[in-house]
Amino acid sequence: MSSPELDVVEFLLTASLYTENRDLDERDLPPRYRRVFWEDGEVERPLTTTTNTAAAATGVERPWEAVSGLMFTDRDDFSGKIEFTDRDMAEEWLLERIPDERLANNPTLVYAFEDRLEDVTYEEAREQNRPIHADRVWIDSLLEEMFDEDEEEMLDLVDVRAPEEIEMTLEDLVLTDDQEQEIHKVVKAIEHRDYLAEIGLREIGKLLFVGPPGTGKTSVARALAQDLDLPFVEVKLSMITSQYLGETAKNVDKTFEVAKRLSPCILFMDEFDFVAKTRSSDEHAAIKRAVNTLLKSIDEISLIQDDVLLIGATNHPDQLDAAAWRRFDEIVNFPKPDRDMRSDILRIVTRRMDVDDFDPDELAEATEGLTGSDLRLVLREAVLDALTENRTTLTQQDMLDAIEDFEERDNLKNMDMIEGDADALVAGGSDGHDHDD
Repeated sequence: MSSPELDVVEFLLTASLYTENRDLDERDLPPRYRRVFWEDGEVERPLTTTTNTAAAATGVERPWEAVSGLMFTDRDDFSGKIEFTDRDMAEEWLLERIPDERLANNPTLVYAFEDRLEDVTYEEAREQNRPIHADRVWIDSLLEEMFDEDEEEMLDLVDVRAPEEIEMTLEDLVLTDDQEQEIHKVVKAIEHRDYLAEIGLREIGKLLFVGPPGTGKTSVARALAQDLDLPFVEVKLSMITSQYLGETAKNVDKTFEVAKRLSPCILFMDEFDFVAKTRSSDEHAAIKRAVNTLLKSIDEISLIQDDVLLIGATNHPDQLDAAAWRRFDEIVNFPKPDRDMRSDILRIVTRRMDVDDFDPDELAEATEGLTGSDLRLVLREAVLDALTENRTTLTQQDMLDAIEDFEERDNLKNMDMIEGDADALVAGGSDGHDHDD
């Protein structure tokens, strides 16, 4: 059960109880409330409940209108503050209406009323509440603290996402048995970090994802961050060479500093084959120093000591040298999906679609060699083609036609250029290098 008046009363009561109970901290506030009151790196008491803060925290556009008919509420017309005239009555009103499962998501309320609840404890409510380090407001305040105006270019190298900004979960993905097993081991290692430190097992928590483009390496890393409520710090190593990034080795150090300050978190390093290519090439000495700094930083960071799970990813494992391989304690293979996996991917991606005569097994047979990313593109085209005919219901034939169109476009991409175009390219000043976009 939910209603605008219930939403607003829960917010008002939570703010009142949190303000008066100094034993409570930010972890006891639901994230939607925490975000509203977060300022200068903390939530300061008292929590002021105005029409603006109530609207921002609850999503109710006119919060005072929602509760103005209740006997225990009042509003100051000048300041816009909404408060209780009789909090005891407000508590009884709320507890009669709020479901236990909803109450369990609000540690502040459970703290106040634990003795009146049967199936919810304060510790359980606090444990399942999203930690403050996973909030966007906390991440932003930390980044502002770490970087001054002269260092803002550093943020071009690092993309930091809060778990709430990652839409996919591991349940939205189709994994191989090996991938599921490795992820399960990582989750257990995170849960038992103290034990692993106690027995001296510290070389753990550095994974390398290998496989062709579109097989889910980045998606799995992001979904893992969402499921574990961890900030996701993504670095594309080729960005190290950007002319806008100044001192490259310094920026590598800063990247690892960001991860350690945001910990616990996941540090995802894409395009890891860049390391080996740089070490074996004639790249500028500054770039080579940056790569050596990177390898040293990988050696020194630890899931057990620093609460940072490091995941590297590469589409070209054949280009990695021994120095790159030995930095990782687990290698996770991401092959192209087999027939059964393709069928499962199609079932998941079409969950919210209306498809007549849907047969994912037939489509899986027709998509040999396609990746999960390819399958999503096929379905996108099927949907768009149907919309051009003013249809929101797809058919199996729409899917098959989209597969055929996709294969035709894929073949065109792989065709050799006709002789005239090739000559024109040379005449236009080709640099002689292959570019993989």
